[in-house]
Amino acid sequence: MTEPLWHTVHTYELTPTARDGIRAFLDTAFEGGFSDDDWDHTLGGIHAYARDGSGLLAHGSVVQRRVIHAHRSYRIEYVEGVAVRADRRREGLGGRVMTALERVIDGAYAFGALSASDTGAALYAARGWQVWQGQIGVQGLSGVVPLPDEEGSTYVRVAAGRPLPSPSRKLIFDWRDGDVL
Repeated sequence: MTEPLWHTVHTYELTPTARDGIRAFLDTAFEGGFSDDDWDHTLGGIHAYARDGSGLLAHGSVVQRRVIHAHRSYRIEYVEGVAVRADRRREGLGGRVMTALERVIDGAYAFGALSASDTGAALYAARGWQVWQGQIGVQGLSGVVPLPDEEGSTYVRVAAGRPLPSPSRKLIFDWRDGDVL
C-alpha cells in the first residue's frame, strides 16, 4: 500500500473533476444521506483530503460562519463533510484530516465548531473538541430560533489558546438552507 497524497486547498482551487469526485465520495460515505444543501455547506472554505491510486480515501472541510454570543459576533470555522472511505477506516486518516483543518482554525479564527454524528463523536472528543454545554440557536428570518435538538451533538474547540465563550449564554449561528448545523 502506498502512502496517500495529502491536499489542503481552497474550494476555488479544486478542478471540476476533483470537486465532482469529492461530491461522489461524500454521497457514498454518507450512504445517500448527503444532500445538495450538505454539499453547498461543504464548499467555500478549505478542503483537506487524501487520495492514492485507488481514489479518495478521506475528506473534510472548514467554512467560515458567524456566531453571536453575549452580544458579540465571532468569526469561526465550521467543520463539514468529514468522511473516510469504509475500507480505510481506523487507519488514522480521519485524524490527519482533522489535524489539517484544526491548523486552519488555529491560524485565523476565534474557535471551531461542528455537529457530530454518533459515529464521529469519538474522533472529535479524542482530539479535544468539547460538547457545547449551553443552548444553541439560529438567527432566523423572524429572529432567534432555538435549536434544542442540536444540543449535545454540537462540539466546539478552542483556537490556539483563545478562550471559548461561556456556555452560560446561547450560541446563535448564522442562517443557512438545509440543516443549520
